[in-house]
Amino acid sequence: MKDFYVSNQVVYRDRNNSDSRKWDGLDERFDGSLELLPMWIADMDFQAPQCVIDALKNYVDFGVFGYYRVPDEYFDAIIRWEKEQHGYEIEREWICFSPGVVSGFNWLLQAYTQPGDAVIIQTPVYYPFGEAVVNNGRKLVESELIRTENSYQIDLQDFEEKINKEEVKAFILCSPHNPCGRVWRREELVSILTICAKHNVIVIADEIHQDIIMQGYEQIPAATVGDFDKNLVTIAAPSKTFNIAGCQNSFVIIPDAELRAKYKNHVKELRVNGGNPFGYIACTAALTGGHEWLAEVNGIIEGNFLYLKETLEESLPEIWIADLQGTYLAYLDLGAYVSAEEIEDFVLRECHIAPDFGSWFGGENSGTCIRLNLATSRENVEKAAAQIISAVKERS
Repeated sequence: MKDFYVSNQVVYRDRNNSDSRKWDGLDERFDGSLELLPMWIADMDFQAPQCVIDALKNYVDFGVFGYYRVPDEYFDAIIRWEKEQHGYEIEREWICFSPGVVSGFNWLLQAYTQPGDAVIIQTPVYYPFGEAVVNNGRKLVESELIRTENSYQIDLQDFEEKINKEEVKAFILCSPHNPCGRVWRREELVSILTICAKHNVIVIADEIHQDIIMQGYEQIPAATVGDFDKNLVTIAAPSKTFNIAGCQNSFVIIPDAELRAKYKNHVKELRVNGGNPFGYIACTAALTGGHEWLAEVNGIIEGNFLYLKETLEESLPEIWIADLQGTYLAYLDLGAYVSAEEIEDFVLRECHIAPDFGSWFGGENSGTCIRLNLATSRENVEKAAAQIISAVKERS
C-alpha cells in the first residue's frame, strides 16, 4: 500500500520495512511465517502532525545534540492543553516526568507501595497493568467489569468488597478504558474515587487515551470530579494522541506535595534525570499546533469503527461489539462463532489478522474477544472485516 492523504492533514504511511514494531516485529508475538494484517499494537499508521515534523527537523538541522534544558514552553503547553481540552487546571510544579506511561505507573507503584501490597485493576484491562503489579512483587487483585448489551460498567460492590478483603493499597484506573472503549461518566468516577478515598487507596489514573474521544462523549479527568488530591495522581502523554510514542515522553501530574516528593525521590534513586530532547520538542509542538490534525484523526477513527461495526453486524448478526466511546481500539467477541480454545488459530490462520487477544487483558468473559487497532487506513479496516466474515462463513 502506498502513502496517501487520508484527509486534509492526515497522511497514511506504509510502515513496512521501517522497523515498525507493529508491522516488522510480528514475530515477537506471532508466527512469523504467517501473512498477517497487523492490527495489534496501539500506535497509528498516520504520520505525526506537520508541526511536530517541522520542530524536530529544526532541531536535527541545528546538529548539536548535547545536554538539554527543558524549556518553559514544554510546561506551558501541557498546562494550556489540559485546561483548554479537559478543563483541568494544573500548576507547573505538579508536572513530573516519565519516559512513558507504562514506566510511569511502574515507578508510581514502586514509590507508593511495598512488596506484597495488594493492587487492584479492573479486567479486562491493558495487560501491562497486571504485569506491573506482578513484576514488582505486589499482589494482583482483579475486579471484573460487568458486560452490558453493548458496553461495560463498573461493579462497585465487587470493587469495594475486594479492597476490604485484600487490604488493597493502590488502584490503577484506565480512563478511557482500554480495551473496552468506555469513557467513564462523572458519577462513575466519583463513586469509585470515593471508595478509594474511604479505604486510603492510592489511585493511579492512566489517561493516555484522553484525547481520542468519539462524538457525543466527554472525557472527564479523574482529578476534576472532587477533592481527591491526597490519594490521586494522573499520568498521560501525547504519544497515543499524536503518534509520537517513539519520542519517549509522558507526564505525571501530582498535586499533593507529599505524593510528589515520594515519586521524585524514587525517580532520583533510579538516576533518571529527565527525557531526551526529541520527546520534549515533539510534545511541545504537538500540544501547541496539533488541534486540527487531531480533530481529523478522531473523525477517521470514528468512521472506521462505524464501518467495521455495520459491516460485521450485517454479515455476522451474533457478533458482539463494544460501543467505541474513546480510544482507537475496537473490542469484539467472536464467541458465537468460535470457541476460546480455537480463537487464536482461527484469527491468525483463517482470518490472517494479528490482533490483541482478549485473553491478554484478563477477565472471565474475554477468551473469545479480540482487540483491533482502528488508527489505520479504511482499506485495512475493510480488509480485516472481509477476512473475518469470510473465515466465519467458511466454517458454516
